[in-house]
Amino acid sequence: MLSPQASYSVHTKGRERDEPECDIRTCYQRDIDRIIHSKAFRRLKHKTQVFLSPEGDHYRTRLTHTLEVARISRTITRALCLNEDLAEAIALGHDLGHTPFGHAGERALDEIMRDDGGFKHNEQSQRVIDRLELNGRGLNLTYEVRDGIACHTGNKQPSTLEGKIVRIADRIAYINHDVDDAVRAGILDEEDIPDEFICALGSKHSERINTLILDLIEQSEKKGVISLGSNIAFVFDAFRDFMYDRVYLNMRAKSEESKVAGIINEIFKHYCTALDEMPVEYGDIVEKDGKKRAVVDYISGMTDKYAVHVYEKLFIPEAWQVR
Repeated sequence: MLSPQASYSVHTKGRERDEPECDIRTCYQRDIDRIIHSKAFRRLKHKTQVFLSPEGDHYRTRLTHTLEVARISRTITRALCLNEDLAEAIALGHDLGHTPFGHAGERALDEIMRDDGGFKHNEQSQRVIDRLELNGRGLNLTYEVRDGIACHTGNKQPSTLEGKIVRIADRIAYINHDVDDAVRAGILDEEDIPDEFICALGSKHSERINTLILDLIEQSEKKGVISLGSNIAFVFDAFRDFMYDRVYLNMRAKSEESKVAGIINEIFKHYCTALDEMPVEYGDIVEKDGKKRAVVDYISGMTDKYAVHVYEKLFIPEAWQVR
């Protein structure tokens, strides 16, 4: 049923550590299960997508974004007769290394690690699955899933067609759902969306996603490579620029982000002098990768709420109570 260009599970490059195969699941299906059952995956429900710790029930979080990427990726891979399980595994794991407070948190940790290789959430996602999960044992995922996760953003392209699909599905998901959230937050009005975007992509959230998916499927079948058509790609890039100008860099939407660096830097400085206060499993990371790397690993895994809780516990005095 799969295309000759699909990534067949029987042709996987395998895992870093050999292990017996499952009787009923392919290796990529097993990777999906391992990701879903990981602690890092569960923490995504309390990590920022665009708006910091939103109070409303209907704003996207990093978890709901991940689920939308997974669904879009499966729709496209199924239509192209590629491996749905591989695409789903990559999509579900692509943001496991994302920081508290979204990209504001990522920028803060990148500055902390500036002289030590920097910090990128895609690289941290791979570190989570290879090094941090299961108390340092890692999830031992297949090469193709690890490659797709590490290359879902940045200059390096994934080695599989399924990975390339997730890379585009990630953009399709976040551009469109961030429009929806920006309207919900009052940062945008529907009337603010330029007519050329509406004419080319559609006037509703579902229409825009459908247009992009259909174009990607059609053009990929025609060209033999995973890509949007030139016209739709041009409009989509312009739409992304519009979102950066009106939402991602909007002072009203990002007014609280100036506080993020302060929170993260103070937590970082504290734990660098109090390593014994971190969970015991980070002791091994201190020995192998150094104190700085271990503290950054710990902070990057925090949810928004937990990071604020830690900061308050460390630096905000409690009110005196008569006991």
